[in-house]
Amino acid sequence: MAAMASDRRHRLAIVQYGRMLHESGFVAATDGNLSVRLDESRLLVTPTCISKGRMRTSDLVLVDTDGKRLAGKRRVSSELGMHLLIYRIRPDVYGIVHAHPPTATGFAASGLDLNRPLVCEVVVGLGSIPLARYGTPGTPELTDALEPLVPHYDAILMANHGVVTFGPSLESAYMKMETVEHFAKIALVTHVLGNEQPLSEKEVQKLYEVRNRYNGGGPHAAPHKPRVSSDSIRLDETAVDRS
Repeated sequence: MAAMASDRRHRLAIVQYGRMLHESGFVAATDGNLSVRLDESRLLVTPTCISKGRMRTSDLVLVDTDGKRLAGKRRVSSELGMHLLIYRIRPDVYGIVHAHPPTATGFAASGLDLNRPLVCEVVVGLGSIPLARYGTPGTPELTDALEPLVPHYDAILMANHGVVTFGPSLESAYMKMETVEHFAKIALVTHVLGNEQPLSEKEVQKLYEVRNRYNGGGPHAAPHKPRVSSDSIRLDETAVDRS
């Protein structure tokens, strides 16, 4: 009975956050996907070809950690491989959200990361937000592009694609998606105004100490620090490999 109640709770959560993604304009049409790790061997994921704002709990698909469908009538998202990769690399992750929030996706489509330390809350909450090189959705190209970044970050821009966020719960992953889009809007405004005032190295270090305390000093508590330089928003050539 407890397992059934837990399954029901996670189904309701996926439907709820899918609706919130749609209402926030973070996804359109049938875009995006969400998942929850139920236990060591089972994942609950959204199906393909359905609006995330109109899902029902019965639409969701249960798969194993190899991506084999265990239950559910619909076909699983074509981007399941991305979710499997993240769960495999990050045992601390229990919820994943992939969406296309317009401003953050605009940065990704422009070859720009969000690694500038402009807002202290973002440094504490996410560290920095890198840009993965482009990979065709639903293919090993995408997972290959994400793999080196997943151990170090909780939010990643995907070139010409969108954003993926993940955390210890689906709620956490969704909140990180909101933070990425909110920060992208702030970064865009500072760029337009032309008077960007990034935090100093010393200030960033203090925030990372806060971040470590906040996250309990775990292995994923302190991903790579944001860039601190006098340059304005620019392409981070270490994050995007166009070769």
